[in-house]
Amino acid sequence: MTASIDQAVQERETLIEMLASQRDLFRITLRDIDDDQARQRSTVSELTLGGLLHHLVHVEQHWTTVIVERDEDAEIDVSQFDSEYKLAPEETVEGLLKEWDAVADNTADLIRTVDSLDTSIPTPTAPWAPERVWWTVRFTILHILREISHHSGHADILREALDGANTTHQRAN
Repeated sequence: MTASIDQAVQERETLIEMLASQRDLFRITLRDIDDDQARQRSTVSELTLGGLLHHLVHVEQHWTTVIVERDEDAEIDVSQFDSEYKLAPEETVEGLLKEWDAVADNTADLIRTVDSLDTSIPTPTAPWAPERVWWTVRFTILHILREISHHSGHADILREALDGANTTHQRAN
């Protein structure tokens, strides 16, 4: 019994560590970037470093709320999508990074205290997914990791196009 409890604790701590590691990689793309640069498009894409940061803070908050609330009637509010990938005029990189720290702490607490990573939870429906889908807590946490990882790649490209810096070289500093 003790071995399985230790394994469960280790799995939870590993998930927390992987999320923290991926957040750190994303943060590297924001080193020495001011708010104006964070709003600047550096490719043909509409994406910006600040917009990606805004999205990642929101997406992690969203999915941890889904885990906690387990609302079988939840729907994605697509009206919010216009501002999802934008650093709002009143937002700053520093402010969003502090907010992300708080969100990350909440996520770590949730992972440590949720009843079971195998618990099945309802996901919100959306126009592209009109049927309710159920994910395990583990899958939902891994989905957050996938979002951060996915957008870390975007951020690295945007940063390199902005000023030539990239995560690989900046990790050494």
